[in-house]
Amino acid sequence: MEKKIFVICGEPSGELRASELVKALKNINPEIKISAIGSKLLKDSGAEIFFDINGLSVMGFFDVLKSLPKFFNLKKLILNKISLEKPDAIILVDFSGFNLRLAKAINNSIPTIYYVSPQVWASRPGRIKIIKKYIKKMIVIFKFEQDFYRKFKIEAVFVGHPLIDIIKPIYQEKTKTTIALLPGSRKQEIKRILPIMLESVKLIKGEMDAQFVIAKSPGVAKEIYLDIIKDTNIDLKILEDKTYEAVSSSDFALVCSGTATLETAIIGKPFAIVYKTSLLNYLLYRPLVKVPFIGIVNIIAGKEIIPEFIQFNARPRKIADFTVSALRNPAQLQLIKEDLAKIKSLLGQPGAANRAAGIIIDFLKI
Repeated sequence: MEKKIFVICGEPSGELRASELVKALKNINPEIKISAIGSKLLKDSGAEIFFDINGLSVMGFFDVLKSLPKFFNLKKLILNKISLEKPDAIILVDFSGFNLRLAKAINNSIPTIYYVSPQVWASRPGRIKIIKKYIKKMIVIFKFEQDFYRKFKIEAVFVGHPLIDIIKPIYQEKTKTTIALLPGSRKQEIKRILPIMLESVKLIKGEMDAQFVIAKSPGVAKEIYLDIIKDTNIDLKILEDKTYEAVSSSDFALVCSGTATLETAIIGKPFAIVYKTSLLNYLLYRPLVKVPFIGIVNIIAGKEIIPEFIQFNARPRKIADFTVSALRNPAQLQLIKEDLAKIKSLLGQPGAANRAAGIIIDFLKI
């Protein structure tokens, strides 16, 4: 009998993880029918798409609020499809705000698996109760997450981080000190964070001879960047779809908080984290955060190995002073590189998606 699995994700980063997993599942058992919400990436991996996720990614309290009708309708669509097609399992990938509510609505009517854990260790720990009650298998990509869940008697399996398979340093010839700017993957982030980075760049340029490259997010129009940098009298090069090249060929990077911090750490380049959101969003979400750091590299390390210039502390003068000081201190740069190498060693071995797929196949006995 044909086995059916539904895969639910909601953002580009989650879809990338989901597509890797679908490919691995299909490699083990090509007969599995996989239906998903996603886009071209998941379709190309072998899934049948029944809802396009473009436009689902939201950021901030008011964006979420405005999108609530869309999410309610999507949840209804998925539940109806589950009722009609009766899949053998559903795999939730990241996208925790939606996926945990969906798991609760499914209410154990089919086996529910979670891949890429909600960050309950960082904020809203009350969601642990939902996970314990409604998730039958938790597959995590950080070792400390496995240890965290086991304290609550939740079965979680660490498979390693998929970025280990993907990231390959790509070096480019350069003639002088190079600083990479990674201002985020969403338009709202870029509009708020890139100007802070550019003000920092002006101050850095006043103290040392350096060149600067901006790593453009593939999901954001180039015009957004051009509009922000148009009045900046500094030579800035925008690299499209070459984030790893930009980081690999730099001496230092300024990085928006998020996946890019881990990518930069794996490549092994010293960097600083820069992040700022709207004041209202900050006031709403900051009390929910229960960890002392925002950067995943610092959370993994259990200490601040990478400086965090967050919200009121995201001041160009402070960012520039640290950057210049670090670049003029080879011993400090080397210490950062050694710390980043330790972080990389904690991310597991290549083959995370394959291990996750094997665990799912064994769990479902298909």
